[in-house]
Amino acid sequence: MTDAAAQVRADLDRLLPVLDAELTAPFRTGEAPRLGEAIRYSLEAGGKRVRPVLCLLASEAVGGTVAQALPGALALEYVHTYSLIHDDLPAMDDDDLRRGRPTNHKVFGEGHAILAGDALLTEAFGVLASAALDPVRRADALALLAEGAGWRGMAGGQALDLEGEKHTTPPDLEQLRLIHRLKTGALLRASLEIGAVLGGATPAERSALRAYGAAIGLAFQIQDDILDATATEAELGKRAGKDAGRGKITYPSLLGLDGARKALHEATENALCQLASLPIRSSLAAWARYLAQRAS
Repeated sequence: MTDAAAQVRADLDRLLPVLDAELTAPFRTGEAPRLGEAIRYSLEAGGKRVRPVLCLLASEAVGGTVAQALPGALALEYVHTYSLIHDDLPAMDDDDLRRGRPTNHKVFGEGHAILAGDALLTEAFGVLASAALDPVRRADALALLAEGAGWRGMAGGQALDLEGEKHTTPPDLEQLRLIHRLKTGALLRASLEIGAVLGGATPAERSALRAYGAAIGLAFQIQDDILDATATEAELGKRAGKDAGRGKITYPSLLGLDGARKALHEATENALCQLASLPIRSSLAAWARYLAQRAS
C-alpha cells in the first residue's frame, strides 16, 4: 500500500462511521416506505464517499471540525447519489449495474428511481438549511450546493454530455473540458469550498480549496475515462467500455491513452500546488494522489 493509499484508508476509517451514522436517518421512517427503501438502497450501496469526505477534510484543513462540516457532507452525498440514480436511467446512460449491484430502476422501477433522486436532491437542501450553523456560512454553503448541482454545474454538464453523443462535428478538447468541468468538477469543487466555508476558512484558504477542487475534479474525470477504456466490468463494478459504445467524447478518444495519462498527471500536480498555503494539508494531498491512481 502506498503512503497516499494508507492515508486515505485512515481518513475513511475515521470519517465513514460519522457519515454512515447519519446518512440514512431521514429515510428510515415515513409515509412512503417503498420510496424510502429505494433511497436507502442507493445510499447503502457503498462507494468511495469522495465528496463528503473531501468536505470534512477541507474543514479540518482550515482549522475547522468534522461536526461543523457534517451537514454539508451529508447534503453532498445526497446530491451525488441522486445524480447516479438518474444517470443510470434508460433516458440517460441506460445502465443496469452500479457498484456491483442492479441499478435502482432495475430493482424499484423507473418511477420510484426518479422519485428517489428527487427526494434526495430535496433533502440535500433541507439538511443543510435546517442545520444549527452560523447563518452566513449556511447561506454560503446552500448557494455553493446550488451552483455545483444545478444547470450551471452538474446538471448542465450531464446535458452537454448527452448532446455530445449526437455530435455532428468532430469533438474538441475544449468541449470535453467544459463537459467535465461541469458534470464532475462542479460538485467536487463545491465539496471543498463548502467544507472550507463551514470550517471558517479565510478568503485565501477558500480560494485555494476551490482551485484544488477544480483540479481534482478534472483529474477524477480523466481517470474515469481511462478506467472506462481499460478496466473490466468486475474491476469497475459497472459496465466497462460504455462511453466508447455510446460515442461519448473522452480523453483517451481525443488524446490517446498516453496523452490522457499525461493530462491526469498535470491535473494532479496542479491540485497539489493549490494546497501550499493551507495549515493542514497532508490528507488532501494524499487524496489527490490516490484519486489519480485508483482502479475503480
